[in-house]
Amino acid sequence: MIIECPSRGCRVLAVIASLIALAPSVAGAEPAQFTFAYLQRDDDPYYAPHRAYTGLVLRDRKPALAGAKVALRESHILSRALGLEFALRERVLAAGDDVIAVIDALVGEGITAFLLDLPLADITTAAAALAGRDVMLFNIRHTDDRLRGADCSPVLFHTIPSDAMLMDALTQYLVKKNWTEVLVLEGDGVADKRISAAFQASARKFRLEVTAVREFVLSNDPRLRDQTNIPILTGGIDYDVVFIADELGEVGRYIPYNTLDPRPVVGSEGLTASAWHWTWERHGAPQLDQRFDRSAGRRMVDADWAAWAAVKSVVAAIVRTGSTDVPGLAARLTDADFTLDMYKGSPGSFRPWDHQLRQAILLHTHNAVVARAPIDGFLHEVNNLDTLGADLRESTCRFP
Repeated sequence: MIIECPSRGCRVLAVIASLIALAPSVAGAEPAQFTFAYLQRDDDPYYAPHRAYTGLVLRDRKPALAGAKVALRESHILSRALGLEFALRERVLAAGDDVIAVIDALVGEGITAFLLDLPLADITTAAAALAGRDVMLFNIRHTDDRLRGADCSPVLFHTIPSDAMLMDALTQYLVKKNWTEVLVLEGDGVADKRISAAFQASARKFRLEVTAVREFVLSNDPRLRDQTNIPILTGGIDYDVVFIADELGEVGRYIPYNTLDPRPVVGSEGLTASAWHWTWERHGAPQLDQRFDRSAGRRMVDADWAAWAAVKSVVAAIVRTGSTDVPGLAARLTDADFTLDMYKGSPGSFRPWDHQLRQAILLHTHNAVVARAPIDGFLHEVNNLDTLGADLRESTCRFP
């Protein structure tokens, strides 16, 4: 029987119906199981609350496990239709645990898909050591471009966007607004320097002019007045907009409304680029936010969304291949016709050259999404999402 389905919803129901028809029908038969592993480290400094000197908590990150759990619940109907039970194993590594040994032990138990909420060193180690193995590693946390370049791996997939993608999205918006001259203010931390470098690379790509790069410090030392006084930091030069690279946010939060001349602020403060934001109100996003809030008791953020997207990607690949074979699933994820509904309007897909999930980027203030990138007018000959981040011609990733 052929059913014509003009709408997306009808097509989804038709797929589910066909899966139910193909599912094992033996009464009482136990379904097979496909288990995801979520790996994190105990006492990971990434999750240590950062407090200002007055005791204000400026950063209080939460593990993204809740995002994976929501995705599994959403996959329940497909699970029944496939005759395949999806499960999630959480593994917390102690300080002395070797990440390769932990993954090897889990592979021995039949687990092949790993969501890595680990320090960068653990991910680069695992990606290099397991490059020839039948596993899929998902980076759900690190935006560092090195993981998509010099440290890329054929078994490593990225559902969190890269620094280049985030900065390209922000830069496209500046071009649209004709804010072509930028003052860059950067902190002295490693992450601050990395974010600043990514923005400056994007500015060159889209032909913005960085009129100056100035470093700020968190200090009461009067000898460092030129690096602590915001009017001095932002004075003596012409610019249309201020870009802030401040991963901790302790200085950057004081820069809006305190610049010497009245100018918009973007980057770590003001207008920010993210994979997800709770105020995105289109394409089913409020419903996803509500499901997450009911489960986790908080708002969904980038890493939560990336964990959700990693699970949904694998489930979609299983549905479309009818198999849990890792080489087949990995190949399916990078097929030209593989797409994923990401609740951001543009269907997502994985770039075959660096395994980065193509995705729209949300540009937002603290309580409103202002724009979605790619910005209208930025076009690509294959996929407009490839105007964000390293295109094939720009990529330095070379799989072994």
